[in-house]
Amino acid sequence: MADMELPDDSALTRTGLAASGEGKVLLLACGALAREVLALIRLNDWQLYDLHCLPAILHNHPERIGPAVEQAVERFRADYDDIFVLYADCGTGGQLETTCDRLGIEMLAGPHCYSFFDGDAAFAARDEVTAFYLTDFLARQFETFVIKPLGLDRHPELRDMYFGNYDRLVYLAQTEDPALTAQAEAAAHRLGLAFERRFTGYGDLATAMAARAGA
Repeated sequence: MADMELPDDSALTRTGLAASGEGKVLLLACGALAREVLALIRLNDWQLYDLHCLPAILHNHPERIGPAVEQAVERFRADYDDIFVLYADCGTGGQLETTCDRLGIEMLAGPHCYSFFDGDAAFAARDEVTAFYLTDFLARQFETFVIKPLGLDRHPELRDMYFGNYDRLVYLAQTEDPALTAQAEAAAHRLGLAFERRFTGYGDLATAMAARAGA
């Protein structure tokens, strides 16, 4: 795991990341979290963890997340001592929590990755209803997850219909990367929004993984 070479974002988006078959605890995560999860594993030398990522593109169809998680749990349950689901609700309307409860496994707290990166308590206190968010992954994959699904590559005139009620784009940065900051700022400009960068690091994701590892 420590020496694993990450697949590119296209692979993480469409096919995810296969488990290596090592470790005692399987982290079942969204492909959009692969880099962050692997960075934390390497940084802390958490050798008990293995990582399997479902395709990040499932976020465009949140009703599919719960069934995909259940299928993966049933596939891997016999091979690991424990499975921890690294998804928050992620637009499933409580469906994923219900699925995890029925399967007897735990998942991350919170509504979505913006919240747990920022820290669930801090995110809730901000109550930023007019902010549109990007993470490191979404800054890299802005075309794939925002522009193309909304048809803005073909019909840029729809921008105000989609984003007229937002006043700014908030880039929740997991890393100190000037190139990613530039990409996020360009995304804000493209949407006609003010730009704000907020460094979060790994937030509650790191806290949850550390707690699970007994660190």
